[in-house]
Amino acid sequence: MSSPEIASLSWGQMKVKGCSTTYKDCKVWPGGSRTWDWRETGTNHSPGVQPADLEEVVKKGVKTVVIGRGMSEALQVPASTVDYLRKNGIDVLVLQTEKAVAEYNALAAQGAKVGGLFHSTC
Repeated sequence: MSSPEIASLSWGQMKVKGCSTTYKDCKVWPGGSRTWDWRETGTNHSPGVQPADLEEVVKKGVKTVVIGRGMSEALQVPASTVDYLRKNGIDVLVLQTEKAVAEYNALAAQGAKVGGLFHSTC
């Protein structure tokens, strides 16, 4: 199963190829995507992305996770979250969202088992 391409990104809106939903924030993995609802784990810009936000994507067997911190990089990614991924044998890239989407799409196009969490505003 391949990771779906992110077809478009603009402030507050993301589209994933093969999915009719327009996302504000989204999670993607080989074979799927869904809304990333911060309320599920109590995530806020600070302290930022929690291991609980990533569990679902990790369980999909990804080898790399790309995290988009927002257009202005307001979303934090604590060291404990990066450590969680590395302890699970997963490479992690933390980038500004436009750069993160480009990197994710490049990896997906190469057939990598890549997942991502992307914040499309601040």
